[in-house]
Amino acid sequence: MSDAPRWLYLARHGEATADETALTANGRRQAALLGRRLRDVPLSAVHHGPLPRAEETATLLTAELDGVPAHRSEAAGDYIPHLPRREELQPDSADALLAFLAGVTEEEARVGSALAREAQARFTGTVTGDTPRHELVVTHNFLIGWLVRAALDAPPARWLGLNFANAALTVIRYAPDRPPSVVCANDMRHLPDELRWTGFPPEYRF
Repeated sequence: MSDAPRWLYLARHGEATADETALTANGRRQAALLGRRLRDVPLSAVHHGPLPRAEETATLLTAELDGVPAHRSEAAGDYIPHLPRREELQPDSADALLAFLAGVTEEEARVGSALAREAQARFTGTVTGDTPRHELVVTHNFLIGWLVRAALDAPPARWLGLNFANAALTVIRYAPDRPPSVVCANDMRHLPDELRWTGFPPEYRF
């Protein structure tokens, strides 16, 4: 049987409250607008991480869609996908990145690595059959960075430094006999100006 393309849509959850237990009013608006943006996409499923901010985002955006099922997935959660060694990092940024990751335990690193492998196996690559598949994963910054890095065949440590705004859309296409294609990243055209670039420090915004 032949393989068909997969279109993977990745979205970071909407803006969360300070304690990350829910979305802010802005985050709820972002989620609904993302759902409206995707109304014309033939999505077969929405997968979301288990944390409240991802689950609430998925609930709000699927309310804007026509009968697309939502599935909770640990592989779509918030975790460290790869804990790099110093020699994997560029010398001029190694100290800062290792300081950022200093609190990650060996167990967290082991679990994160296993979940990252599961996410790649479950959400990426072509699909068996003749029908293209379109799926959305509502997740967190680190997993989007990991999957974009993988699509570009970049070294494992390069998930670090890739950042994605709340409710922004990143799309990767996996087609037979071709390398993965990052169609777009951090697309926010469905959001008004005041809802763009949340999740980024002020100096990143423009």
